[in-house]
Amino acid sequence: MVTRDQIRAARGLLDWTQKDLADRANVPLSQIRNIERGVLDPRASTLAAIEQAFDQAGVIFLEVGDTRGGGRGVRLK
Repeated sequence: MVTRDQIRAARGLLDWTQKDLADRANVPLSQIRNIERGVLDPRASTLAAIEQAFDQAGVIFLEVGDTRGGGRGVRLK
């Protein structure tokens, strides 16, 4: 499951604001803000919408072991 750090990193990779992500994922801006601050435990459907928005923009989420010696992260397709 995507983490809040990966969400912030993916936004940075794409140069998206929180509002950009909210608009593309069709998720309220307040939820994006709260997820990234760690004060909201998002529903699976919300995370799926966020991941889909990033996927459409060409972002791949990496899990532990996906890269040599690396941990979780993001990269472009």
